[in-house]
Amino acid sequence: MALHFEVHPDDPQIRLLKQATQLLVKGGVLAVPTDSSYALVCQLDDKSAVDRMRRIRQVDDRHHLTLLCRDLSELSSYAKVDNRQYRLVKLGTPGPYTFILEASKEVPRRVSHPSRKTIGLRVPDHRVLRLLLQEHSTPLLATTLIPPGEDTPLNDADEIRERFDKLLDGIIDAGACPMEPTTVIDLTPMGTGGDPVVLREGLGPLETLGL
Repeated sequence: MALHFEVHPDDPQIRLLKQATQLLVKGGVLAVPTDSSYALVCQLDDKSAVDRMRRIRQVDDRHHLTLLCRDLSELSSYAKVDNRQYRLVKLGTPGPYTFILEASKEVPRRVSHPSRKTIGLRVPDHRVLRLLLQEHSTPLLATTLIPPGEDTPLNDADEIRERFDKLLDGIIDAGACPMEPTTVIDLTPMGTGGDPVVLREGLGPLETLGL
């Protein structure tokens, strides 16, 4: 059964976030709130946890997972970003945007796209999640919490508990968040002079990025 961490959305109890971080360090998969919807997260370098997260979502290794970073400097450590790509990423950071970029050597090959060697990256704008990332001190691997066979992400911790309690190690409950996933932009064509490609229109408005 998943441990339930009920935290204040604006002033979360750090002791509870420390406990949640320890679950992650021990190989746990957690449901956490973001500025778009709830997401599943685990440690980047934990193969067993990554495999579990994929099984919960019922997605294969061609499904892009996303690295949640604390800031732009951290993002640039895990992806190859040129000046043109960086300027666009900066427009949507922090916020409900996921950017597909070429993964750097810091990203284990088993979590990047198997043929393209790309990874999703984002800097979320949610206080609880940002403090969790700060406590963890390194990026977390994530995927939007969309139940298998459905199209809409979950945004309510109680519903997540009812449906996924036996599959998760922990749930951070900071109240309801939006029910819309991030906007996903593939920036890899920009590396060869092309234009960014919108893969999914979500919560983040395209106008913010000038698209």
